Amino acid sequence: MTDSVLHFYGAAGSVTGSCFVLEHRGTRTMVDCGMFQGSKTEKELNYRPFPFDASLVDAVILTHAHIDHSGLIPKLVKAGFEGPIHCTPATLDLCSIMLQDSGHIQESEVEQLNRRHGHRSRDTLQPIYTAEDARAAMMQFRAVAYKEWQRLEGGLGFRLWDAGHLLGSASVEIELATENGTIRILFSGDVGPQHKLLEARPDAPKDFDYVICESTYGDRDRDEVSDVARREQLREILLKAYHPNGALLIPSFAVERTQELLADINVLMDAGEISRCPIVIDSPLASRATAIFKQHAHSIPNGDLLIKALSAKNVRFTETAEQSKAIDLIRGFHIIIAASGMCEAGRIRHRLKNWLWRDEGTVLFVGFQAAGTLGRILEDGARTVKIQGEEIIVRATVRSLDAYSGHADASELKAWIDAREPIRSGLFLVHGEPAARDSLKSRLLVEKPEATIIVPSLDDSYSLTKTAAVPLARGTPPPRLVPQDVGHSDWHNDYQSIVLDLEERLRQTADRKARAVILRRVKRAIEEDGRPS
Repeated sequence: MTDSVLHFYGAAGSVTGSCFVLEHRGTRTMVDCGMFQGSKTEKELNYRPFPFDASLVDAVILTHAHIDHSGLIPKLVKAGFEGPIHCTPATLDLCSIMLQDSGHIQESEVEQLNRRHGHRSRDTLQPIYTAEDARAAMMQFRAVAYKEWQRLEGGLGFRLWDAGHLLGSASVEIELATENGTIRILFSGDVGPQHKLLEARPDAPKDFDYVICESTYGDRDRDEVSDVARREQLREILLKAYHPNGALLIPSFAVERTQELLADINVLMDAGEISRCPIVIDSPLASRATAIFKQHAHSIPNGDLLIKALSAKNVRFTETAEQSKAIDLIRGFHIIIAASGMCEAGRIRHRLKNWLWRDEGTVLFVGFQAAGTLGRILEDGARTVKIQGEEIIVRATVRSLDAYSGHADASELKAWIDAREPIRSGLFLVHGEPAARDSLKSRLLVEKPEATIIVPSLDDSYSLTKTAAVPLARGTPPPRLVPQDVGHSDWHNDYQSIVLDLEERLRQTADRKARAVILRRVKRAIEEDGRPS
């Protein structure tokens, strides 16, 4: 095959699982190898084999350390990949802790599942990878500085540009040497907003044949948020959350979001805008990530504010399980920042279990919540949820604040795309749920109705010529998921919702006879649905 081919093996119709493979002159270069998050249907993809032979991938270029971009690299190495993994020095540092933490989570979650499966005589599972697998994968990482051209086999050159999303995050500029001239491609990675406490504004060149751009917030515009305005919004939430016997829980990504919040809360406390109270960072990963941020503080905007916050006497980090459990003994109002940011794993689930049922608790979401996650379910107003098999009535106040988002909003994405013009042959929109991608596409076409904008589905492939992206016919194996199963809640979410609604209805029913009537109706509906038509 003489044409270059781009495969979309993740982040196509959803915001997770970022993974693209570029075939060129007999070589295969992967951009990102991320873990799927969201509904159980999507997360199950993490356990299935890759839709390609890992041993045939020649190199990986990693945009940044977030697990939805890096989280399956240990699995890739375990499956036979032996090539280099190119990324910025800060991304290498962060991956050294984040991938091991992810491996520990895989081991812990599988151990719990296997205990439950043992009681039900189900097959045991193996973790996607272990912490040891993650440590082994780090041997293949190679640090690359921003703006320095690198040459790979097959006439492929690349360089990295600051994406302004996370410490070390990058957009990837690629040049492919072909018989008809050089094809220029830009992978956006995750694009940061214009105002971010610990990041510079995103940077990248212009004039491309193809741009592959994220669209996470393609359907929403935030009010322009300066440092002062962002802190004012946070101050109002903190004041409303205050209760003498209460707590503010902030589910937060352990890397950068936690550090930003800590710095801003400390600024407000130093200024007397809010009363000083205990701030507990309940995440060993956040503790290790913070140490890396301290190492890079000299090159981080506002790094001095973070250093000052870390020296505050009211700030505590937990490491051991015993220290984490001791948080429940704190008396008086306090703030807990804990991972994971979408409430799918980690210590935040224990904190939610302890506080969701209390009127004096507040939960504050400060990041994107993928469809099907516990975070999205709470954000959407669920009155009852299940955590670790236990039904919990939601009495706590649930708030959201998107001023800390690490993603550009729709207007910022449009401005970033406009600054990359001309984009001669095609703009691919990825890393967004269907509504967000469609909204951003519509917005872009208003000013440029002739633009070629493509919204690929999972496992789609395109031949990239100098003039056009040509979709390739689907062969075998078929796509792992149909578009309707990507970027949406699934039947597992629907089932849990029905079970919780049924339990609530039975609880509110006056007597045993009335409850029996409800159960007979449910049973009849199930039996009728199972009869042949």
